[in-house]
Formats: sequence, structure tokens, C-alpha cells
Amino acid sequence: MNAITPLDITADTVTLARADYDALLTELEEARDIATVRQFNADLAADRTETLPWEMARTLLDGANPVRVWREHRGMTARALAAAAGIAPGYLSEIETGKKPGSAAALKALATVLRVDMEDLVPDSAPTADTAG
Repeated sequence: MNAITPLDITADTVTLARADYDALLTELEEARDIATVRQFNADLAADRTETLPWEMARTLLDGANPVRVWREHRGMTARALAAAAGIAPGYLSEIETGKKPGSAAALKALATVLRVDMEDLVPDSAPTADTAG
């Protein structure tokens, strides 16, 4: 970035040319982006976040049940997940097959065991352009 030359300076304000102001905003946005990437990389290295394999993301986008997808991603059997979450295996099966949505308490327990946010376990059931009446 070129040197910025203020057009006017008072005790309370600095007046800049529009091009200089826009350049400062661009630099600020780039600095924030760099800080975000650095924080993400630090979180990834410290195991505070994770990335999803493309196949898993595609499966979720295609409408597969998120509880089942995350369970399989974590390498757990349905019986093991149910036991760890303190819910009946049959109830977990009903959640995974979409027969029941799962109570908030059950989803919270499943999310804790699967190490995800509870929202990650709720299927996207919002109408799309293809399904909207």
C-alpha cells in the first residue's frame, strides 16, 4: 500500500481521500482474514476443531441422517453410541432412521459423545426450491 497523506487533520478527525480510505478498508479486511486463518490453523493443530472429509460433507448435504454420519465417522457402533449417551439402542435407531427427531436431552447427550455441536445432529429439514409448494 502506498503512503497515505491526510487531506486535513484536526484534534478529532483525519480527512482522507476516498482511494486512501478504501485502501485502508481493504488492508483491514485482509488482516482480519489472515488472523482468522491463523486462528483456525492453531485450533486445528490443538485439536480444538476439525475439518470434514469431502465424502462426509457430501453425504450430509445429500440428506443422510447426521447422527448416523457422525457415529460412523467416529468409528462407533450404534450400540456403543447408545450406551455412551445413556439412551436405548432402539431409540437411537429411531433417531437415525428419522422415525423420531430425538429429544433435546438425547441430542445433547449424543452430541457430547460425538464431540460435535448439538445443531450438527439436527437434519436440515427446511424446504428447498424443489420441495416448496
